[in-house]
Formats: sequence, structure tokens, C-alpha cells
Amino acid sequence: MANPVLVEVTRGNLVESRHRGMVVVVDGDGKVVFSAGDIDAGVFPRSACKAMQALPLIESGAADAHLFGNRELALACSSHSGEPAHARLAGTMLAAAGVDESVLECGAHWSFEQPVLINQARVLERPTALHNNCSGKHAGFICAACHTGKDLEGYVRYEHPVQAEIRGVMESLTGAALAVDNCGVDGCSIPTYAVPLKSLAHGFAKMATGVGLAPVRAKAARRLIDACMAEPFFVAGTNRACTRLMEAAPGRIFAKTGAEGVFCAAIPEQGIAIALKCEDGTTRAAESMVAATLARFFREEPAVHAALMAMANRSMSNWNGIHVGDIRVTDAFAA
Repeated sequence: MANPVLVEVTRGNLVESRHRGMVVVVDGDGKVVFSAGDIDAGVFPRSACKAMQALPLIESGAADAHLFGNRELALACSSHSGEPAHARLAGTMLAAAGVDESVLECGAHWSFEQPVLINQARVLERPTALHNNCSGKHAGFICAACHTGKDLEGYVRYEHPVQAEIRGVMESLTGAALAVDNCGVDGCSIPTYAVPLKSLAHGFAKMATGVGLAPVRAKAARRLIDACMAEPFFVAGTNRACTRLMEAAPGRIFAKTGAEGVFCAAIPEQGIAIALKCEDGTTRAAESMVAATLARFFREEPAVHAALMAMANRSMSNWNGIHVGDIRVTDAFAA
């Protein structure tokens, strides 16, 4: 099926670009509450599923053994901007396991935050793996592996016990079979698996509600969701979409982006979760899509609804500050 146009970008009085996509909202039982597009299509969640991948950090006992609080748990679920507080905390997590950044296999890159990047270029010879947006997730992997006596070398590979455990966790949550035939390599070198969009949303709905989960997993899942909502800066960073979405309704919205136009979110108090993808992989459209979807469920709260819709529909200015156009969601979200 052809996915509908969900976001338009204007210039002057004309639509300059159109972004197609699919979005689904489900409850803990997997019932579809809202949808648009092909919700059974397989998508790579990319970084949007990091909270699922962080479950072994708690379930292994490593998080409690190292006295990790909300900030460490949020960073384990993050795609952070590589700001000083992010890199410092990732290093602290590794130190708690008795290792350092040399064990990280995620690669290195400069900060996503331009002022931080400029300063890094002034004071650093090169960025380290701690600055990688996935260093918190990898630190979580390493802490869990060290706590359970697993060898660290090659922990990013498909066949490694760390990745086999994560694969099992994600299969249990999504109900999708994950194997070599639907596996790719993510930007930070770990396996990433294509799963039906509806299944991805259902997995997060189960994490947010505990429905269908064993008590230990339900408690661990909610602990991660709550940690992210409590520390949104450590999930993303300064002026990042995930951070701003969670700050729009503190302690009530969970949101996590993934590369190539993927977003997952949840409203635990309402027992629902969201998964979506902008078909062409554009981040600006995915951000508008998730904000508009979340706003549907805050119609009775004008301030929250308005804040979310202001993220969904926003103006664009050029380098001289002149308004040149708008990013706006289509009527598909009003259906």
C-alpha cells in the first residue's frame, strides 16, 4: 500500500516537499488505537529501541550492584549529543565495572551540539568513543556483561552472548522473529533487526504497562521508562526533540528517536505506545509526526496539547532570520 503524506514543507505559498510515512498507536493488549499507513511493514528501529536493549542492565543485577540511578539508566537508553555531561557519565559507568573507554566498540564522533563541537575541536585532538551518541548504551552492555562474567571482546557481534540476550529480549517484547535474514548493522556496530511497526509499538506498550510481562521484566521495563522521563537531558541533550517532548509533560511522556526517521514514544498513564517511520528517513518529518501523534492524546489539556502542536507545526527561517516556510503535519492526524 502507498503510505499517506503525513508532513508537508512549504516555501512561500507552495508546498516544496512532502513526506510519506506510517504511524501506529497501540495499547498493552496490542489493540490499535490510531494508525496511518502500512503498520505491518518491517522497519529497522535503529536507536528508537534502546530502552528494550537496556533491560539486561537491570535484569542482570548490574544496575543495582553499581548503584545506578535515573541518570545512568537514562544514558543507557540514550542517543545523547556527546555533551560533556554525557561523556563524563558514560565514563563513570564504565569505571563502575572496572574498565575504561578502551573497551568500547561503538566508534567515535564529534558532538551533535554545534557549540560543544566547536569547543571540542579547540581542545581535543580527536573525539573518543565516550562522545559517541551510543556510548551510554554500550556502557550498559559492558556493565551487564562484566557483572555476569561475559567476555567483552566482540560484544557488538551478532553471535556474542550480549547480542544473543538482547535479541531474545526484543523477540519476547515484539513477538517478531529476529534472525540473520532480517538483521543489519547499526551505526554503532551492533545488530539491528527489521520488525513490523505495529509489533514495535506493542513492545513499548508492554514496557509502559507491564501487560504480558513477567513481574521482574515489568518492573525493570517501567524503571527504565521512568528514568528516561525523569532525566530527559540524558536521553538526548540540549534542544533535542526527545528531550523537549518529554519536558512538554514532565514524567508523563517517554520519547526516543532512531535514525532514518523512526520514533517510538509512550504515555504510560494512558497505557499506550507509539511507533512511526517517515518513509524517506527524514528526521524533521519524524519529529513532527511524533509530536502530532502525542498531541492527539492530550486534547483535554490545552497547555500540553499546544506545546506538542508547536513542535509538530513550526516555522523555518533563513540565516538572516527571514521566515521562508513552514513544516506542518497533514489532516491525516485529525482523522
